[in-house]
Amino acid sequence: TTRRNAPHDVGWKQRLPSVSSSSATVAETASQTPTSAIPSSAAGTAATSSAKSAATSSGTTVVAPLGPFGTARRIVEREGPTALYKGLTAVYTGIIPKMAIRFVSFEYYRDILGGWYDQYDNNNDIARTSSSSSSSSSSSASSSSSSSLSPPPPPAVTFFAGLLCGLTEAVAIVTPAEVCKIRMQSQYHSLMDPSRTNNVKYKNVVQTAVLVAKEEGVGALYKGVVPTMLRQGCNQAVNFTAYNWSKRRLLAYKKKNREEQMEAGTGTSSSSSSSSSKDDVTLDHWQSLMLGGLSGGMGPLVNNPLDVVKTRMQKQVIHPGKEPKYKSLVQSCITIAKDEGTPALWKGITPRLMRIMPGQAITFMTYEAVSTQMENYGMFE
Repeated sequence: TTRRNAPHDVGWKQRLPSVSSSSATVAETASQTPTSAIPSSAAGTAATSSAKSAATSSGTTVVAPLGPFGTARRIVEREGPTALYKGLTAVYTGIIPKMAIRFVSFEYYRDILGGWYDQYDNNNDIARTSSSSSSSSSSSASSSSSSSLSPPPPPAVTFFAGLLCGLTEAVAIVTPAEVCKIRMQSQYHSLMDPSRTNNVKYKNVVQTAVLVAKEEGVGALYKGVVPTMLRQGCNQAVNFTAYNWSKRRLLAYKKKNREEQMEAGTGTSSSSSSSSSKDDVTLDHWQSLMLGGLSGGMGPLVNNPLDVVKTRMQKQVIHPGKEPKYKSLVQSCITIAKDEGTPALWKGITPRLMRIMPGQAITFMTYEAVSTQMENYGMFE
């Protein structure tokens, strides 16, 4: 007999009904399974895999590569469209302080690291000039003028500032918010049935945090803090470095085009007007949008295994006297690769890119627009 309501296994696994040893019964059972239990994209694979494993076990579990759209359709069919927004309170409760901590700490770390770099570079300049035989007045004037321009920090300073700001936000807000979000998303209840919604364990982010701390201790809110720190640090290091490097290149290109247009249109103009117009080169909003989206997609491609391990560690509930399956970063990676194959460490990369890239694009565009207006009003003087 087939089960009409298959249990909800969050992620990629899907249980098949019990089958007999005969392949004919297996094929008949698989053909009668509803599409809500086995999506159409994996129906053929599920039938053949169930027939292959019928001789060894009665209740088999197969890997169903649903993809992001198939998974979304299955969630809507089982729990309703609003189930796609589970954990939303944890998201927008954490996103505001996370972005504030991210940009404030990045500017702070970049100023400190940039000061150290400038001091180190100036010491090298002093050593070089002291070892040289003579220095002309023109060279000193040019060096003073170049130092007054205060060029942007090198990519190494930006990289380490982004790394430190990612570690800061991971400890301060991201890890507890991720634990609450994953607990709220992983529980199964149909939002189309109000009676089942009333009996749900995790209702909102505050109640979830209090309940997790009460049942498992305050330290449970920091499950997976190490992979979360590594993920956030890697993300922001790559993100800020790629964005600032691309921004610098694009501004140099726009400045060069403006200089060529000025030389072709007006010939030799006054130095004061030309220098002021050259320094007014800024990014357009759509350019900040594109650069933010592209730079935001580079980090997840590299550190997706950290995100998979983090999710597994934060989702599991630790019971007293029972050893957890996922204990550490390295052990979790080995366990996942051994049980499900190495490609399993990159599961969820498509929906993650679909979430992160638009978010980073909007974030950087908004940050550039707001900071430019604040500079125009003299708030940074």
